[in-house]
Amino acid sequence: MSPEWNEQRFGVDMKPVYGQQDVVGLSHLGGMPGEAPFVRGPYPNMYRQRPWTIRQYAGYGDAATSNLAYREALGQGAQGLSIAFDLPTHRGYDSDDPEVAADVGMAGVAIDSVDDMRRLFDGIPLDRVSVSMTMSGAVLPVLAAFLVVAEEAGIPYARLRGTIQNDILKEFMVRNTWIHAPEPSLRIAADVVDWLATHAPKFHGMSISGYHFQEAGADPALELALTLANARTYVDALRARGLDVDAFCGGLSFFFGVGKQFYQEIAKLRAARLLWHDIVRARGGTTAQAAAMRMHCQTSGWTLAAQAPHNNIARTTIEAMAAIFGGTQSLHTNGFDEALALPSVEASRIARGTQLILQHEFSLCDVADPWAGSYLIESLTGRMADTVRSILAEIDAHGGVLRALESGWVQQRIHRNALRTQARIDAGEEVVVGVNRFQAGEEAPPACLEIDGGRVRAEQATRLAALRARRDEHAVQQALGALAEAARRGGRNLLDCAIDAMRCRATVGECTRALLDVWPRYAAQTGYDKAQYGATRAGSPNWAAACDQVGRLNAVLGRAPRILVAKLGQDGHDRGAKAVAAALSDAGFLVRLTPLFQSAEAIAAQACDGDFDAIGISTLGGAHLAQVSMLFKALRQRGETVPVFVGGIIPAPHRRTLQLAGVRGIYGPGTPLERIVTEIVMVLTAQRDKRQPVAAGHR
Repeated sequence: MSPEWNEQRFGVDMKPVYGQQDVVGLSHLGGMPGEAPFVRGPYPNMYRQRPWTIRQYAGYGDAATSNLAYREALGQGAQGLSIAFDLPTHRGYDSDDPEVAADVGMAGVAIDSVDDMRRLFDGIPLDRVSVSMTMSGAVLPVLAAFLVVAEEAGIPYARLRGTIQNDILKEFMVRNTWIHAPEPSLRIAADVVDWLATHAPKFHGMSISGYHFQEAGADPALELALTLANARTYVDALRARGLDVDAFCGGLSFFFGVGKQFYQEIAKLRAARLLWHDIVRARGGTTAQAAAMRMHCQTSGWTLAAQAPHNNIARTTIEAMAAIFGGTQSLHTNGFDEALALPSVEASRIARGTQLILQHEFSLCDVADPWAGSYLIESLTGRMADTVRSILAEIDAHGGVLRALESGWVQQRIHRNALRTQARIDAGEEVVVGVNRFQAGEEAPPACLEIDGGRVRAEQATRLAALRARRDEHAVQQALGALAEAARRGGRNLLDCAIDAMRCRATVGECTRALLDVWPRYAAQTGYDKAQYGATRAGSPNWAAACDQVGRLNAVLGRAPRILVAKLGQDGHDRGAKAVAAALSDAGFLVRLTPLFQSAEAIAAQACDGDFDAIGISTLGGAHLAQVSMLFKALRQRGETVPVFVGGIIPAPHRRTLQLAGVRGIYGPGTPLERIVTEIVMVLTAQRDKRQPVAAGHR
């Protein structure tokens, strides 16, 4: 068969025409919605009986501001809340910790205590509104604070509905908001599932996430395989502690990303239910409640473009339709401006309205699994399932998901996929309308949401001081000691201990430090693939020209130009940093990619002591203004001038501020990597020609 008839692009091959021969021998055909193996959906009538839940994933600065946004969303059609916490909260820091000063309140809501959590949900009936919390690293104190708020409001745990993400394994693979090492982190996750299954059975104790794999670069098949590999690991860990599979699997849910591969995404969600059913049955599960996968989906953030951002409304709508046709139980649609800044009020309103239109205006809820029997979708569902099984076998051959994680196999597989995708986009082989094809004139940038992180941090620090002054300090220390002892010796559920501590008004940071006395902060290695991007771009005139410019600079310097690529603060999303590092290396730079969670002072020291010619900062956490300012301050204190380049989600009004601060190049999503290479070379060449010091040691 010729290549055009069997194009391998997204992990599962596609043909231009499908027919009856493509569904011969498929074992999953013939079932009905609500029947095992649940390919066609977990419920018989699906959306006719109950449409998918419209969720709004959001968190803004402090609890009061976020509360207003949540109440507005509920008033405008949202049926559930998805809480976005700021990065210090994810990583177990209190807002007054100097180590996280720039990140407080910037990429979500800052929560330090039960009192903050109460303000967050003020006026929201927790026994009637489903609450999803994206939290894995600091899951114990954050979930405990939520439970104490419900308890003190007189709401029985059994009436709470919602989900806590609590999926720590994927943090070590892509999202990187971990605190402790994998083994103790697994114990924490299992304790949470165990406790909720007993005390709050309607509150799902784990949402096993594939979304972040797709955002980091995985294709649909790899996303699903890694998600199910993690799910198997969690199920086996819970079985090992004697829990009943039917009892706890009913409290597990899944979270998938839905990108631009429309047909593959529908097939992925259908195959996910088929494969999960088989996994549960193989581990002794017997009930439909345990084996019928329930899922939440979110449209892709990575596919959103900074150029012509209103085109993103169409992208999000079509991705939402794929999730609906795949049978999701709840859905979040992204704001059209998220490639530029935190979603604005207007963008959030349009995102909610998109779902309401799909629910009420186009009859999408009238038929359960309307794609059933389609030659294309049924064939893709079978192929997707087979491809995922083969990837799971590869993971098993590596010794299981923990070993594959520790060896770097998982991260490398995702990174290589991301590089191939970026290379195809940069080469124009994968069309992005308004970015690499059909470019129109410049759109006026939409108004962006501004967060005053300094104000949030100051107010949180004041609240923390008042909290510590009025609480019973002896009771707090006893509760924290009990939490640490349970971590050290076992015997008591860690969430139970965390609830006691939060009742006494311990803080998120204090609970984390108690656990850190037993399980120190984990430090992960980071890296990037050489030659992958460059090999994919071989034959591209634009890429060849960029590499030639690096070669000429190399001849002038008498060595390869050196660049330090880093992320500052608590932002662990490193897809962009790794892609840029890989491309710069392939172009001829000597590149060092620093570990995550670096301070400005540490980056300045590494850049100067290592005699680097330039610094590249990747930022997605919203704290770039403060962090870059601190970096320049640290460089000045060393008496050094090193050109700084910044890439990531940077609102248009911030660009001028960064340029005035001294940033030499600013690159948003969709910037071709050859342009970054070329502009860095131009800056370094100009500085060399002016006989100015390029970096320490060049005087």
